Amino acid sequence: MSSPSPRSFLPAALGAVAALGVAAVLSAAGPALAKDAPVAAAKPTIVLVHGAFADASSWNGVAGELRGKGYPVVAVANPLRSVSGDARYTASLLDKIAGPVVLVGHSYGGSVISNAATGNARVKALVYVSAFAPEQGESVVELAGKFPGSTLGDALAAPVPLPEGGVDLYIDQDKFRNQFAADVKPDAARLMAVGQRPVAEAALKEPSQGTAWKDHPVYFVYGAADKNIPPAAMAWMAERAHARRTVVIPNASHVPMVSHAHEVAALIETAAKSAE
Repeated sequence: MSSPSPRSFLPAALGAVAALGVAAVLSAAGPALAKDAPVAAAKPTIVLVHGAFADASSWNGVAGELRGKGYPVVAVANPLRSVSGDARYTASLLDKIAGPVVLVGHSYGGSVISNAATGNARVKALVYVSAFAPEQGESVVELAGKFPGSTLGDALAAPVPLPEGGVDLYIDQDKFRNQFAADVKPDAARLMAVGQRPVAEAALKEPSQGTAWKDHPVYFVYGAADKNIPPAAMAWMAERAHARRTVVIPNASHVPMVSHAHEVAALIETAAKSAE
């Protein structure tokens, strides 16, 4: 059976590209402890990985809530070049973080965390936010087309050729809000469209190799009105991954971490408490 074209249905939350480095490392200093008081267990660090057509700032609302509750937070600048390369980059960042980690991925970022967390015992939970949780050998394009409903292909702008070959994909700015962020305020969605980071088409077609969701506690949250990844596909992946909890937000778009930051942060905290 031939692979579906990424122009006909590309994955969800595939949020924007490049910029190596950590977009935001927000560390929380704990209160001073009395000399003889027992030392409280450190809270796990929450590591947030954005998807295609987005960037690390898409986590601002979620990061703010978690920071307010004392969690250290890192928002990764996902390169969006390849599943394997992006996973290696994320894994290298995890290696620099002491203590337990809760790893969170949005859209294409779900494929990244599924690979980056493989074999890492310090990752205590995985949270998929409108995200892909691929089996070995599955690609984002394949999973996005497994169920009907994605309209991403029709919303893409003309591909941008890359000097080394292949193309980058963007969402047409005029179609961005309706496709990607329909429940985000118009002015904010317009800025998201302008600042979107492109994803390499090859990354969406690359078969995943890691299945960390088989070995870690898993949590899912997604919007019932997602136009990038069909909600039926995410329900199927959540069930396949034996998610401990799945939250479906009525009328939410592909970016619930922007439009429903409180609900997303609450699920991440549930995952984090299980790791404390």
